[in-house]
Amino acid sequence: MNWDKFVEVLLNILLTQTGLFNLHYKLVIMWGIGLFFIYLAVAKKYEPLLLLPIGFGIFIVNFPLTPLMGIDDHGKRELFNIFYHYGVRWEVIPCLIFLGLGAMTDFGPLIANPKTLIIGAGAQLGVFVTFLGVLFFGFTLKEAASVAIIGGADGPTTIYLTAKLAPHLLGANALAAYSYMAMVPLIQPPIMRLMTSKEERRLVMKQLRPVSKREKIFFPLIVTGVIALLIPAVTPLMGMFMLGNFMRESGVVDRLAGSAQGSLMNIITIFLGISVGATMQADKFLSAKPLLIFAFGLIDFAICTVGGILTVKIMNLFLKDKMNPLIGSAGVSAVPMAARVSQTVGQQENPNNFLLMHAIGPNLAGVIGSASAAGMLIAMFG
Repeated sequence: MNWDKFVEVLLNILLTQTGLFNLHYKLVIMWGIGLFFIYLAVAKKYEPLLLLPIGFGIFIVNFPLTPLMGIDDHGKRELFNIFYHYGVRWEVIPCLIFLGLGAMTDFGPLIANPKTLIIGAGAQLGVFVTFLGVLFFGFTLKEAASVAIIGGADGPTTIYLTAKLAPHLLGANALAAYSYMAMVPLIQPPIMRLMTSKEERRLVMKQLRPVSKREKIFFPLIVTGVIALLIPAVTPLMGMFMLGNFMRESGVVDRLAGSAQGSLMNIITIFLGISVGATMQADKFLSAKPLLIFAFGLIDFAICTVGGILTVKIMNLFLKDKMNPLIGSAGVSAVPMAARVSQTVGQQENPNNFLLMHAIGPNLAGVIGSASAAGMLIAMFG
């Protein structure tokens, strides 16, 4: 037996076919980042349905030589690359997520108080402020637009817009969006207290009027028509959102609505999380821009929260029945967490104050508002 040849083959396998001799400190850093988001999902229960697969995707894709995100010698895409390319880059997954969200959504509070649509629009203030600010830090117009939409706190919309305008920033943008959505209960209350007086936080709103079945059926059809006419670029997202809601409210396709909000939503969420996490490879993520994205995303989200509260305060100057400014913070698109935060902060000041249903209106308006803002940015820079 030729021992020299055997040792040479063994060393060649160790050097070229295993990751042991291809480790790099950047990979270790990414393992830590992936495990950190897994910790947030498992131990802290922050958006676990998404942060867990995202964290695991970050962790596993940053092992050397793993055949997950590349293209092999025969031109075939590897496993996670298939999820990412055909699911995210082809914009299928975000639209299917919106289908499921629509099937889960009751637009009753928004229909009962349509003025809250204005709050959802006002809460997009941070999107446009951040867009201008990011340009001073070396971002292109398309990159700035993709970063700016983070403040709307709408993960699928962030992914949809970024995949169109700046796909190389997808991992950082999506992770920032979902991270700040998960941290709504930590970020928003201090801003809410700073922007409102004790008397404003104690303000009790009148009970919402009942909403008829007919109104709920016509609402998704009307919104679809308006969006398709005014902001056609975002019709794939909003069209699927309203289709899911129409299936729910029509009452004749309960099986389809149940599948959209159940098994289909669960499957797509797995693919989405893995795809987003897998884009965060060390050589792409460990640079200045992703760090700036997280910083600007936080500022963006804070300004959007301020914008929603200020919108309510301005509206109150002209309204006979005043609205509690706390519901303005729910104008971001983190449904239903932002509405729950409005309820929690309101009850801390007045235990008899029940703001949840009032805050759901701006919360849902924020979904429409962030998607509309994304449509405008796509129309300008797409």
